[in-house]
Amino acid sequence: MTDQHLDQPDERNIPGAPVLYRQPAVLPPSLQGLPPRSVPETKPTPLQKHYINLSVIALICGAVAITALNFGGRFGDPLIKLCVAVASPILFATTADATIRIWRSAWAWMPVDRGRGLFRLAWVAVSLTLLAVLALATAVVLAA
Repeated sequence: MTDQHLDQPDERNIPGAPVLYRQPAVLPPSLQGLPPRSVPETKPTPLQKHYINLSVIALICGAVAITALNFGGRFGDPLIKLCVAVASPILFATTADATIRIWRSAWAWMPVDRGRGLFRLAWVAVSLTLLAVLALATAVVLAA
């Protein structure tokens, strides 16, 4: 008994890691007949592999800046400006990357489940609004 999918190389394999023999998913009887729970991602975004590492840097900078503000610092203080100058581009890039993923997900869902696709488009609007707020907040802090 051979499966065709076992003969094809899997691009998700990592050099040096054990090879995983993936089998087609079989839904339990309770989920059969329901709409799909996910849609496969066909094209990763540029920062997808680095998203967590970049987010940690922005998180640490944000924690330092917020702590400094809680101890009486002001937006114009060099430490706070440095944290904002380091974290803002990272946060902007990772949020833009996530917005691209949400956008692609929305259009992948449209033919499958229009409601889920529209819900994801609403999140695209929220993400774009947050990017605008981030740009405004960065300008305020760096101009102080």
